[in-house]
Amino acid sequence: MVGKVDILLPCAAMVLLTFVVWVKLYLDRVAEMRELRLDPQTVRNSVLGAGVLKRVEAADNFKNLFEVPVLFYVLCACLAASDQVTPFFVIAAWIFVALRALHSTIHITYNTVVHRFYAYAAGALLIFLMWAVFAARLLALRMS
Repeated sequence: MVGKVDILLPCAAMVLLTFVVWVKLYLDRVAEMRELRLDPQTVRNSVLGAGVLKRVEAADNFKNLFEVPVLFYVLCACLAASDQVTPFFVIAAWIFVALRALHSTIHITYNTVVHRFYAYAAGALLIFLMWAVFAARLLALRMS
C-alpha cells in the first residue's frame, strides 16, 4: 500500500537535486569571478554576465530545474491531495527524479548535448505520460 508520503519523497529528492546544482552554480561563479578578478557589479544581470562569464552549465541547469520539473511538483501535489497515489506513480516519480539527476550530472560535467537530450526527453515524456494517466483516472472517477 502506498500513500501521500510515498509520492512526496521524490519531490524532496528533486529539491535536494536543485540545491546541489545551486551550490555548484555559486561555487563556479565565485571561483570564476575571483580568477577573472571581476567586481560582482560587472555581472549584475544575465546580459552582462553572459558576455563575461564562461562557466554557465550549472546556471543553465539550475534554470532548467524550474521548467519541466514544475509539472512534476504539481502532479505530485495533485496526486497526494486527491488520494490518487498508486505504485505506478511512485515508481514513475522516482524514475523521473533519476532521469533529472542524470540530465543534471551530464549538464554540469562533460555536457554532451545528445546525451543530455536523451535524459531530458525521457523525463519529459515520462511526466507527460504520468499526467495522461492521472487525467484519465480523474475522468474515470468523474464518470462513475
